[in-house]
Amino acid sequence: MVQETAEDHPADPVVLDGALAHDPDVTHVVVVHCETTSGVLNPVEEIAAVTARHRRRLLIDAMSAFGAIPLDARRVPFDALVASANKCLEGVPGVGFAIVRREALEEARGQAPSLSLDLHDQWTAMEKNGQWRFTPPTHVIAALDRALDQHAAEGGVAGRGARYRRNCTLLVEGLRAMGFETLLPDRLQAPIIVTVRMPADPKFHFETFYDRLAQRGYVIYPGKLTVADSFRIGCIGALGEAEMRGALEAIRAVVAELGVTSCAPAPA
Repeated sequence: MVQETAEDHPADPVVLDGALAHDPDVTHVVVVHCETTSGVLNPVEEIAAVTARHRRRLLIDAMSAFGAIPLDARRVPFDALVASANKCLEGVPGVGFAIVRREALEEARGQAPSLSLDLHDQWTAMEKNGQWRFTPPTHVIAALDRALDQHAAEGGVAGRGARYRRNCTLLVEGLRAMGFETLLPDRLQAPIIVTVRMPADPKFHFETFYDRLAQRGYVIYPGKLTVADSFRIGCIGALGEAEMRGALEAIRAVVAELGVTSCAPAPA
């Protein structure tokens, strides 16, 4: 069963409650903490409460949120959470990890359809000899170790998240001041990535806009929405106020170069 929501709306715990009540065959619920296609922050704690009330199990994709958006496993019931060394931890891509409730991990013995992704097998192997079953990406692990030191020095989840929120606020306010419209209202916006509606001005050509920003040292993301033409700008990584203001100045300059007189999107 798939519970679909519009790309610019979060998952709805009320709808989930009704779905679980009417379908006893559902055993697990899967939710993405932060959706990077749109920037939506899903209400994971509410979804976890609904899932637990129906005695089902929750799996969380925290890939784009882990390390910057709080999620307390002592309060939020889930069976497993997955994330990776990059994104908000600011390591490099190349290794993922799972935080799994021990009982759920023990129940998974012999259930994995994949040799390389058998978490129970890897867990038991490490418990025996402290080794990976296959050649590990040692350079990625070393980078993650250093990234975790930097994460702790910044104040952990609270400190990292605060910097990203400052970046996001500065970016959104700057874009709106130029006339751009963001996809999401502030109450739904995660401080990870901002989706911006494409200007309707015929002089605005995204490919040219993208290329000229890149020439100035700022690389953005094309949009992936079906509900609106858009592009995206990230707030995470080794970025602070200087970089966000620099990006805004570059955007302002490129818009002027293109002769765009309005950054507003087409009427809905």
